[in-house]
Amino acid sequence: MYVELKHINKHFGNFKASDDVTVGIEKGKLIGLLGPSGSGKTTILRMIAGLENPDSGEIIIDGKVINDVPASKRGIGFVFQSYALFRYMTVFDNVAFGLKIAKKPANEIKERVHELLELVGLSGLEKRYPSELSGGQRQRVAFARALAPNPQLLLLDEPFAAIDAKVRQELRSWLKGMIQKLGVTSIFVTHDQDEAIEVADEIIITNRGRIEQVGTPYEVYSNPKTAFTASFFGQPSIFKDYSNFRRFDILENAENAIVRPEFVKVTKKTEVQKYKNSAEEGVVEEVDFRGYGIELRVRVNGVLLTARRSFDQPRIEVGETVDVFIYRMFVTQGDAATLLENKSLREPVVVI
Repeated sequence: MYVELKHINKHFGNFKASDDVTVGIEKGKLIGLLGPSGSGKTTILRMIAGLENPDSGEIIIDGKVINDVPASKRGIGFVFQSYALFRYMTVFDNVAFGLKIAKKPANEIKERVHELLELVGLSGLEKRYPSELSGGQRQRVAFARALAPNPQLLLLDEPFAAIDAKVRQELRSWLKGMIQKLGVTSIFVTHDQDEAIEVADEIIITNRGRIEQVGTPYEVYSNPKTAFTASFFGQPSIFKDYSNFRRFDILENAENAIVRPEFVKVTKKTEVQKYKNSAEEGVVEEVDFRGYGIELRVRVNGVLLTARRSFDQPRIEVGETVDVFIYRMFVTQGDAATLLENKSLREPVVVI
């Protein structure tokens, strides 16, 4: 492992920001630290950077314990949410700042700055000031400045939070491509699930100062190991008793059932429902237009479920009685989550 945290604990007064955090990160990976506000993700990033010190435990980079190494000596690039550019410096001087502090030769600085500005797509803007740039351009300058000293580790604290949605989407793809091209180990903090899933090679999920799960985006989304991870993604409907829903195994000591929108198929009474004999009847309470299609809120057996339909399917109205088939659900027992599949999916469907 290139970056290792071993039994890290960190308190701020009575608040425990890191609770026995142990995790390893491979060289060259782009890692997403994902969790709700107050889950400890930014504290982990700041401790790796040297901006905070752990109360106990070891931080190891490239085989060396760096707890007592000053932030400026760790060889780490840091990109802040607010860009943190120097307002009265040009783009060139902002990117060159770290190189000048390191007393690099002028010709070397000039060559490195031009190389980085070309890399981040800002060639020709060397003489502009931050106020003359868009939010996306400012974040690219911040990225170039962090890369200028050629760090072996790049840390990004919610790098797209201050940028509007369209530019944010473009920057996600751009960042992923840049990191792959450069091969620099990178860790970014986000509370945006879509961002982590789209950008990261691997996701570390944090909650209440602890690591809930580590894995690829597909693994943590499709195979959550804990109740928190199962409930964190998407827009899940969470309810206590699922025994009224047909064709699911009943687990002992079950606490909650978690049903994501993609686990639900809603059909009009006039449409063909492949698993009609296993479908429940529901009443539509809300119909909302979204960018990806129609979002429905349907009351089934006293539970309000969220489901989706595409724009090209027949329109469903509020108050309409519909058929609702639940493909699968997560069921929690304590801190564990188990995926249950509707038994109908394992049976042959006879079409007459």
